[in-house]
Amino acid sequence: MSARALGKLLFAALLILGLSVPAVAKETIKIGWTAWSDAEFVTKLAKRILEERMGVDVELLQTDIAPQYQGLATGSIDIMLMSWQPQTHEDYIKKVCTKVVNLGLLYTHARLGWVIPNYIPEGDLKSIADLNKPDVREKLDGTITGIDPGAGLTRLSEKAIEDYGLDYELQVSSGAGMTAALERAVRRDEWIVVTGWSPHWMFGAYDLRYLEDPKGVLGSFERVHALARMGFYQDNVEAASFFSRMQIPIDDLQKAMYDAQQTSYEGAVTRYIQNNPARVDYWLTGEL
Repeated sequence: MSARALGKLLFAALLILGLSVPAVAKETIKIGWTAWSDAEFVTKLAKRILEERMGVDVELLQTDIAPQYQGLATGSIDIMLMSWQPQTHEDYIKKVCTKVVNLGLLYTHARLGWVIPNYIPEGDLKSIADLNKPDVREKLDGTITGIDPGAGLTRLSEKAIEDYGLDYELQVSSGAGMTAALERAVRRDEWIVVTGWSPHWMFGAYDLRYLEDPKGVLGSFERVHALARMGFYQDNVEAASFFSRMQIPIDDLQKAMYDAQQTSYEGAVTRYIQNNPARVDYWLTGEL
């Protein structure tokens, strides 16, 4: 009897006798994420649940948004949890829409905008159009403090500067750089305009407001989706089903993000899972 035939015979015998057959090792799920506070919390929350409750190996790959969409299209990453639609990431979606799968909403009532501390009088600065006032521009040193250059918010902010005819420089940085600049300004009671979004922990830390956007350049409410590479569902049906059910109320998310900022993301993830057992169980099983 050949070795191949003997192998088949042994395999069949194991099944007949009801003995377990060694499982094929599961592939690691690769999740792309960006260093934004909401992305970090949601991604680390998903990783913890997948690893501890589903026994799935997870690798987190931190990069900018554009490479994440490209990674999904090429299959080098499996999933991303920060697809802002319909407007913020519109350009990216158009390029990869036939090469990715939308697994569903993560949260709603998200939004983008330009944010200022509430101690700046509304009589002086209420709308983006008010930035054209000479005295306002002087107090702001002609600068809008932004985030990373690849972000959809950066692209829309550049468009807002053009559409409103502003003589301002958009100072690109990172999410962490933007919040550090905001913290310094608030500590010194200085004027500042930052490119911001909800959900974000900074709204729990400081008294802030959005500037009105009468031209609607920065859009209205957005929704945030989980996107996967083609074939991810077929390869990881349980994990894909988990992501399709993973939806978080935005107020809960902002509270958790603020908790993470005050303590740690690992600690905030632990407390969120402990405080929301029924919700997490639903994400895992689909049973109410």
